[in-house]
Amino acid sequence: MNNQGRTAGLPTLEDVARQAGVSTATVSRCLNNPAQVTEATRARVMEAVEKLRYTPNFGARALAARRTNTYGAVIPTMENAIFARGVQAFQDALASIDSTLLVASSNYEASVEESQIRNLVARGADGLLLIGADRDPAIYDFLAERGIPVVLAWAIGNQPGVSFVGFDNEAASRKLAEKALKLGHRRIAYISAQSIHNDRARARVEGVRAAMKAAGLDPQSLRLVETHYSIKRGKAAFHTLMEGEDRPTLVMCGNDVLAVGAVMAAREMGIDVPGDVSVTGFDDIEIATVVSPPITTVHVPHRKMGNLAAQALLRQTLEGKPPETICLETEIAERASLGPVG
Repeated sequence: MNNQGRTAGLPTLEDVARQAGVSTATVSRCLNNPAQVTEATRARVMEAVEKLRYTPNFGARALAARRTNTYGAVIPTMENAIFARGVQAFQDALASIDSTLLVASSNYEASVEESQIRNLVARGADGLLLIGADRDPAIYDFLAERGIPVVLAWAIGNQPGVSFVGFDNEAASRKLAEKALKLGHRRIAYISAQSIHNDRARARVEGVRAAMKAAGLDPQSLRLVETHYSIKRGKAAFHTLMEGEDRPTLVMCGNDVLAVGAVMAAREMGIDVPGDVSVTGFDDIEIATVVSPPITTVHVPHRKMGNLAAQALLRQTLEGKPPETICLETEIAERASLGPVG
């Protein structure tokens, strides 16, 4: 069947205009720029749209406006709740102006992320949400040459030509480490994500080392294990750190998933948390509150970050505003997994 056969009998823009008693230009404004019409007119037009079951031709609208009203997001993984929260808020903000979000996952692989970015651009994405700033500079050049606005979330940096909506990972991690140091901890270990292509993970480790140095400790004495983000990997890393006589009194973790794994491993090994060893996380996702003991962690405002990231990107794509930087505050969520040295 040809295109004409498929579309025969379907309602048109003219049909909606006739049903609503307005011009086709008014219908178009109502669908594309609803703020330009009165609420009464918009209600009448949308009633006609619903009655006729009219579906706008987004391809034609995109050609006319040189926009697709489609945005892309490439996140490191679909399995981590922190990204789910932020991306949901990002999508909600886009949906409020009838825009669509396409989401892809890189599995923390730089080559996969680059491929996903290129695919989203090829599919006409008006702008992109990316996580962190750690990637090949050629990718930023590729996006700039094509005029694709970008917002980088979960981090703050100085990459020119892009917006940042995030927080200072190093400062947040340092603040938590300083709290632990005040409780007497000196033998400190850290379970981190793989740091390659992950500026957020590196910054969190550096925050701990900075706090140790300020307290007169050798930053290189930090016992560091790098692994992938999962409860299973967190458990394995904790077992590794607890081998031998000179056990740490504190195990800090790069996120709450790893921290939950550490707490579970401690229970299996008969190690009391926080009596024998304290454990901290990062992110403040729900699982940190339900494990026993609940985990002291860094609270990150994921939903606020996702919403503000969308607003920043829309200011660039719809209003032609320049890139901006929005730095959000984090705070320590104090719970029972962190205590003084026994």
